[in-house]
Amino acid sequence: MCGIVGYSGPGNSVNSIIEGLSRLEYRGYDSSGICLKLNGELQVIKKEGKLDNLKEILNKMNPSSHTGIGHTRWATHGAVTTDNAHPHGNEIFAVVHNGIIENASILKKELQAEGWEFKSQTDSEVFLVLLTKFYKQTSNTLQSISKTFNLITGNSSFVIIEKASDKLYGIKRSAPLVVGENKETREAFVSSDPFALVGFAPNIYFPQDGVICEGVVSETEVKFNFYELDLKPSTRIKSQANAMTMDANSKGDYEHYMLKEIHEQSSLVDKLAGFYIKNEGRKVIEDLDKSIPAAFHITACGTAWHAGLVIKNYFEMDNRIRCFVDIASEFRYKNPILNKKEVGLFISQSGETADTLACQELCTEQDIASYSIINVEGSTLFRNSTKNFLIHAGREIGVASTKAFTLQALTGFLMSRAMSKTLDKPEVYQEIITLSQRINEVCENSEQYKTVAENIFHKKGFIFTGRGTYFPIALEGALKLKEIAYVHAEGYAAGELKHGPIALIDEDIVNIAVVGPELFEKTVSNVEEVKARRGVIVTVGPKNNSELEHLSDFYIGLNFDGLPNLAPLMVNVVLQFVAYHIAKLKGTDIDKPRNLAKSVTVE
Repeated sequence: MCGIVGYSGPGNSVNSIIEGLSRLEYRGYDSSGICLKLNGELQVIKKEGKLDNLKEILNKMNPSSHTGIGHTRWATHGAVTTDNAHPHGNEIFAVVHNGIIENASILKKELQAEGWEFKSQTDSEVFLVLLTKFYKQTSNTLQSISKTFNLITGNSSFVIIEKASDKLYGIKRSAPLVVGENKETREAFVSSDPFALVGFAPNIYFPQDGVICEGVVSETEVKFNFYELDLKPSTRIKSQANAMTMDANSKGDYEHYMLKEIHEQSSLVDKLAGFYIKNEGRKVIEDLDKSIPAAFHITACGTAWHAGLVIKNYFEMDNRIRCFVDIASEFRYKNPILNKKEVGLFISQSGETADTLACQELCTEQDIASYSIINVEGSTLFRNSTKNFLIHAGREIGVASTKAFTLQALTGFLMSRAMSKTLDKPEVYQEIITLSQRINEVCENSEQYKTVAENIFHKKGFIFTGRGTYFPIALEGALKLKEIAYVHAEGYAAGELKHGPIALIDEDIVNIAVVGPELFEKTVSNVEEVKARRGVIVTVGPKNNSELEHLSDFYIGLNFDGLPNLAPLMVNVVLQFVAYHIAKLKGTDIDKPRNLAKSVTVE
């Protein structure tokens, strides 16, 4: 949820930290801060609002420091204020935190009873105060980190620097943390995301939960030491070369990352088909037909959950395999009925979504195999899963997911075809190529969707409807609009309108109706119900259809030919454009919508 970057080395830490935070600001942008070791003291500089506010302060100060930590925040505990921004520091330590300390209120009361004072409303400061308390008892930083970490509960990662040395410390539990080093330049780094370290740290390490990382820089070398909580050396670390690139970090000629990522979908669809049908991904996906489970438990959050609903349709229709689709934040707490012959399928763009990771952990505890549909190789979900199916969407910077949804659903379609042993049928590959072409046509017609948006953006509410395989698309279309345009939008199964939602319909409510070839007459009948109540009708359906054209206030006709299975993914791109243009007309921050963050690492 938050962006973290730490640095120690001979260079100016400010440059590396601010560059890293700039890359991670999409993870949290309520406030930001930096702590630098200056003249032997720890100096904290922080500001509410976006990272530019902090940069402005630093530009005036022009500080130079060899050790520092930085943070961009997505608020959980405490309002968005400068005091609540990270880092939190005192005369001994400075700390940045990603996650939630679940027992913070209890610990805080105990510490206050002992006379300790707090400067913020955050749970994060509890870690700092505990750390300071134990250090004053032991004068040993590693012991103090271990004792503090053992007392807290909840999923968190922490990065710490101290006045007494130029060392970097990190530790985590079910939250992302990566450390890296550059032996040539003698620089040590730590972050919540390896992308922040691209170009800085050729070698990166992923510590497992409860491993204390200690970055040490000397005049001759840089190294990381790893310890268990009993302070014995740890080997529970995965090391790898940082092969990421900065390609996705530029918008190019596009006004927003979201717009760029919508346009990328056509080529990415082509690439994914080639990867799993003709290239190196073939072996990974072919293995699915060797051990087909009795059932799938598909678990995800938000947009990924909508992709799971689409995938459920593919699995059940192609293979007659029962699929249960759950919102991750509900799954683990309902005491799910699991069988060892079943499989948990977890969908996540980042691979660091806390709710989804908790569900995966539950399945592992009950000896249930875990599959992931995921975008980030090396992420926590990737490392913890039995099988991984990468979507190869490239980095998605826009907080509102677009291309990840399309590639997640398409990966599920390919998995389904592999299980039904129909992956080699020519019509499968041809349908995917047709989808790519249709998405490209949708992108070329963007002005049409802009015109629709201009006529409806001022309305007070939006109801998206669809039936069958288009119902998840209605849900996703509504989510995208509310995420970036800040308007009330809901998705419904079209047949459910008459069971309650139709009470909302008047001349200031827009029904964006997805009318696919399947269940066409019944869906049209549902649109007629809205029309009769004076609702504004926008239909997305088969082109050159006189019935839809007559029924609609605004009609978007699409070519459904050649897409018996993948047409919902084409329709969804249209809804992405509609949401984008409405948000632009309203003047919202499309790439960084308020109150949201890209990677949600708290439950």
